[in-house]
Amino acid sequence: MRIAVSGPPGSGKTTVSELVGERLGYEVVLVGRIFRQMALERDVDLESFGRLAEEDETIDRDLDRRTLEIARAHDDIVLEGRLAGALMRRGGVRAFTAYVHASLQVRAERIAGRERKQVDAVRDEIAAREQSEGIRYAAYYGVDPNDRSLYDLWVDSSDRTPEQLADEIVAGAKEWESHEVGEEQGPR
Repeated sequence: MRIAVSGPPGSGKTTVSELVGERLGYEVVLVGRIFRQMALERDVDLESFGRLAEEDETIDRDLDRRTLEIARAHDDIVLEGRLAGALMRRGGVRAFTAYVHASLQVRAERIAGRERKQVDAVRDEIAAREQSEGIRYAAYYGVDPNDRSLYDLWVDSSDRTPEQLADEIVAGAKEWESHEVGEEQGPR
């Protein structure tokens, strides 16, 4: 079973994905790490690389290609990324898709605490990043990553623990998997 966990920066999707992977014994692939690796390969800082990706769609296409190759090569995997769920659907990869959401303020506070920055500055950085991503996603994919219809499960992490969210995603994925397997076998 493949599980794709999406969500905005600071939503907790990475922590939750790692917990889901731990609970199921699955490999966890962080799409953001692949993007960061691509920036390093070009010797460009992350913010500049994001802006470059707005102008050069081959960057996102390469990221997608790499991510889909990994997904197709593994059956038991958790893929974490801003567009992981939408990408799996678009790429024809069978996966349970979950979206982890939290308010902008909560996300800014989490990131500020983690990176020891001012909340207001982080909130501005998140807004700029999401604007950049929104431009790219609309232009390249015609998709809004916040569209609930793209996901099998939508959870709000604002006032819940990562453990609670991981439990809900694992339960949802298992239910989804049993339903999918039942459909493949056909009526009895």
